[in-house]
Amino acid sequence: MTSQTDRTGTTPSADQIRRAPKVLLHDHLDGGLRPGTIVELAQETGYDRLPETDPGKLGLWFREAADSGSLERYLETFSHTVGVLQTRDALFRVAAECVEDLAEDGVVYAEVRYAPEQHLDGGLTLEEVVEAVNDGFREGERRAREAGHRIRVGALLTAMRHAARSLEIAELANRYRDLGVVGFDIAGAEAGYPPTRHLDAFEFLKRENNHFTIHAGEAFGLPSIWQALQWCGADRLGHGVRIVDDIETAADGTVRLGRLASYVRDKRIPLELCPTSNLQTGAARSYAEHPIGLLRRLYFRVTVNTDNRLMSGTSMSREFEHLVEAFGYSLDDMLWLSVNAMKSAFIPFDERLAMINDVIKPGYAELKSEWLFQ
Repeated sequence: MTSQTDRTGTTPSADQIRRAPKVLLHDHLDGGLRPGTIVELAQETGYDRLPETDPGKLGLWFREAADSGSLERYLETFSHTVGVLQTRDALFRVAAECVEDLAEDGVVYAEVRYAPEQHLDGGLTLEEVVEAVNDGFREGERRAREAGHRIRVGALLTAMRHAARSLEIAELANRYRDLGVVGFDIAGAEAGYPPTRHLDAFEFLKRENNHFTIHAGEAFGLPSIWQALQWCGADRLGHGVRIVDDIETAADGTVRLGRLASYVRDKRIPLELCPTSNLQTGAARSYAEHPIGLLRRLYFRVTVNTDNRLMSGTSMSREFEHLVEAFGYSLDDMLWLSVNAMKSAFIPFDERLAMINDVIKPGYAELKSEWLFQ
């Protein structure tokens, strides 16, 4: 794939990657806190179980604890971030800072997910949790504008797949669908907790013409993907990286897609791929071996995401830097991936189209033209 930057024989610089307009569909609010904020919130709320109280050491602890090759161990790190997010002020602050951090990194549209049921220990109601986060997102957007950045953020309400509140959370997402919540999700350990346990929630959302994504195909493989799509009717696959298990590559390089992989590609089902997170949980061994390379070449609806910026020590720019290094991606590749994500967002079609035509494409065109002035 060629681009204007290819004419100079260069790939996008780190600065260009940061300034490029990016779209993020898979990012967890409780996985993206600033280490310093965690320390301060712990002091304010009396949370005394942090493994480190120095922000620098705490950030390192999170990354090392998550870098274990086990999804279950990875998920354990959230006990501390959730532990300090039990008040309205804490949720508001973290939501606002999340938007500021994403905007500073060049993200122009994001869908950030969190599980309201995990933030009730301090006495908040589900509704109060949602309103605190929504208010924080709007404040973050305002601060970003003041700093010269444009960003729009929608919330995805997540139900925990090992719990039994998915229908309640789905109904909550539906009540707030015009007030900042754009969809629904289920998350948590896949093994032993298939998405079909939550069919009543998905059937409710389908009756309400609402949107939902499902964490599937990260740790459990093809059966998880098949159930998410054919039983539950997911609009997108949260991760979905294990769809490569249904793709055979012969010694001569020819590729054969199985029935499920063909269905996913033919139906343009978005894959919310999270390269760094996948390396940490063992879904891929290296960036160069990450299935995103093959899936992009085969024109699946691939999107690039951060998953948990704190645990992975990452950002959207860092994810793209790794892909540029591993696969030689150009600005045109970044544009293709960003448009994929915007097409797959849970906001109305006309708004997605305007973001693509009026924000994303012009942003990349400006970056691609810079070689003319160098």
